[in-house]
Amino acid sequence: MCFHNEKKAAQILSYISYYRLEGYWWDMQYDKELHLFYPEAFFEDVVARYEFDRQLRLILFNAIKYIEIALRTKMIYRLSLSYGALWYLDKTLFDNTNKHAVHCEHLLQEFNQSREVFVMDHRRRFSDKYPEAWKILEIASLGTLSKFYKNLHHQLPEKSLIAKEMGLHLHNELSSWLEAIVYVRNIIAHHARLWSKNMAKQPLAKLNNPMHPWLNTPLRIAQVKKPFLIISTMVYMCDKIYSDHRIRSKIISLIRNNSHIPVYKLGFTDDWQEHPLWNKE
Repeated sequence: MCFHNEKKAAQILSYISYYRLEGYWWDMQYDKELHLFYPEAFFEDVVARYEFDRQLRLILFNAIKYIEIALRTKMIYRLSLSYGALWYLDKTLFDNTNKHAVHCEHLLQEFNQSREVFVMDHRRRFSDKYPEAWKILEIASLGTLSKFYKNLHHQLPEKSLIAKEMGLHLHNELSSWLEAIVYVRNIIAHHARLWSKNMAKQPLAKLNNPMHPWLNTPLRIAQVKKPFLIISTMVYMCDKIYSDHRIRSKIISLIRNNSHIPVYKLGFTDDWQEHPLWNKE
């Protein structure tokens, strides 16, 4: 590998490990067994990819914030109005009672371990009562919310209504999207790499969603496995939740300001900005 500034490279390697950076230079090698690099492979380009990936994760973390808060709000409103303040404890509302019991146990553990002021106040004043849904779901993680939503009876009208309010026609689509977004959230929370990563979770995604066209050409199998599809689902959902979210414009600006970064490594198509979802700016 070549270096423009070896002294600075040594400094960077003192706080970012060699193995952590390896995922960003893998394709720069013409012999991956002997770790032989192409002549134009520079360490500074590796660091640029790393920094691009870091900034992208920060933008996506903000997108996940909108999605998580909106999902929590809609579950609280729709289900509490229909089934009461303690609906989350009602096993008759859920498909799998064993999973429901596990999810409730985990949710109550999260609540009891929380140091939030409103949680401590509830424990002090109502130690013998279960917290209302609008209290306990406020400390639930996106993963826990996703599990509760997926396990709701498919026949519940509120389940379909929540999906529609999140921009989707079918509840199984929303469940699939949430699982994929939770997977990305965990990657971001652990400061792990999105760059060139094959996603273990892929969202169910029709090219023309019943609610709104968003992708106009098929993605190849290799592209479906990359982050682009999940990133697109996040932007789509943010459009439905909060029109002023600016997630799309921030991603577009990031890519424009780093034109030397090969974003196809993230699954972005050659014509990605021509898709209806991405050409709104």
